[in-house]
Amino acid sequence: MTASRIRTALGGALILSMTAVGLLPATAAAAASRTAAVASAVSAPTVVPTDKGAVRGAVSRGVERFVGIPYAAAPTGSLRWKPPRPAARWTGVREATAFGNPCPVLPSGNGPRSETEDCLDVNVWRPAGVRAGARLPVHVFIHGGGLTNGSGAQNDESKLVRETGVIGVSLNYRLGVFGFLGLPALTKESGESGNYGFMDQQAALRWVQRNIAAFGGNPAAVTVDGESAGGWSVCGHLVSPGSRGLFARAVIQSGSCPSEPQDLAETAGTAFARQAGCDGTDQAAVLGCLRSASAGSLLDASRTFSAAFVDGTPTFPVNVREAVDSGRFARVPVLVGANRDEGRTFAQGYIGAGKDAYVAFVQGVAGDRADEVLARYPWPGTSDAYTAAYLVGAIMTDSGMIGGIGGCRQRSLVGTFERYTPTYSYEFDHRTGPGLTQIPGYVWGAGHAAELAYIWPSFDNGTPITPLFNADERRLAREMTRYWGAFTKTGRPHVAGQFTWPPYHSGKELTLSLRAGGRSVLIDDAQFSAEHRCALWDTMPVTHNS
Repeated sequence: MTASRIRTALGGALILSMTAVGLLPATAAAAASRTAAVASAVSAPTVVPTDKGAVRGAVSRGVERFVGIPYAAAPTGSLRWKPPRPAARWTGVREATAFGNPCPVLPSGNGPRSETEDCLDVNVWRPAGVRAGARLPVHVFIHGGGLTNGSGAQNDESKLVRETGVIGVSLNYRLGVFGFLGLPALTKESGESGNYGFMDQQAALRWVQRNIAAFGGNPAAVTVDGESAGGWSVCGHLVSPGSRGLFARAVIQSGSCPSEPQDLAETAGTAFARQAGCDGTDQAAVLGCLRSASAGSLLDASRTFSAAFVDGTPTFPVNVREAVDSGRFARVPVLVGANRDEGRTFAQGYIGAGKDAYVAFVQGVAGDRADEVLARYPWPGTSDAYTAAYLVGAIMTDSGMIGGIGGCRQRSLVGTFERYTPTYSYEFDHRTGPGLTQIPGYVWGAGHAAELAYIWPSFDNGTPITPLFNADERRLAREMTRYWGAFTKTGRPHVAGQFTWPPYHSGKELTLSLRAGGRSVLIDDAQFSAEHRCALWDTMPVTHNS
């Protein structure tokens, strides 16, 4: 599968007075008055200074939030397709109670269409009453969406903050053609092109270093976490020289380490420019045409554009996966995992397909080795409308063909990290949850992004998920949140009273299989490999696309 096909497959890939009546004796009334005063002090909106001006947040259910804070200037006009520039200062106190604009995106399950380029904001959550100097550990989350959609508003950090006592941060970054356009004229202008969205993430992490202490956070104890394309991003930060020193721990959820050379990015960018009506041999004129175009017209022309990180550049001097394989990355504790049935989220297009369509898919993936794959993933004697989707989903998962996510590619990545740095491995293995949206009869299994709502109840794909949780799933949500909080605090996901999660050591390759109802277990490498048929996929070229 080509890099562009991998990225295209990922394009689609998220809330809630008490009244008291009665007469109290004088002593009780005084006590109630004191209690109310304390509660008022904790609940009152708080003003926090940042390097660009003061912000006022809001309080809800024991968590203060400060959202929509600019960390960089709006990348519009001549700043479109340039590295992020500093945000402007403001006077007075800026209200930080509503999320900022999503960056320009086409509509998807991750949110509606947006054409607003003034979008480079961060969001901060902290336990109510925490003030500067508390030096709490910090959890920074980078959203997924194939580098083409999503926003920092999808992953409200309130639950993680409320239940574990850390500081939470999320962020927006430029997406699609606005964040990842490679073009010869842009390369000539700045020495590289195509990594603008990643540069935004680095600027946000630098904002955290400068400002998080004022919110009560410890800039020396930052964990950077991301899911899907956010996971790609975390791997990128481990490798990129410009990200060194910006974090102390890393979490990769359903991610991998892909990148492509500058010339491929420029070829894709030139094709996009033609699609946008900015064609010609004068590269400066092409760039001028693109910079003068409306955000809406660029979005409309970008429906087939696939975003990727660009290597052979100052941002990524070498291929990201090659850097990881050779140990050229930040040696910080890493927590890395994937979902048992990643591919079921991507295989829904095969609902209703029959055996012929399934066989054609396998032939397209495996070529002259299609018979081997069909022997291990056979069409059953009895089938229904979902059979093809389940089989295709299993192949997508086990092979890691969707951007290197899941299955045997996940196993390879974990083993690589373990050779160089403390590593903890998980597989989200709850296979009977509600999924991302309700498709009558379809069993999502532990599909791609299915784990997110367990830590971030705000995440959905257009349909609320957490209200559908049963008691066992709510328990799993508490356990996962505590594991993530513990890792953010100490670099080890050790939680008293919960199943012990050991590191993934060579010779004892143990992965925590996260299951509902307190039934999480450890699985070893042999079991993981058998589950995903790695004896087959480790010899297949399709596994080498990231």
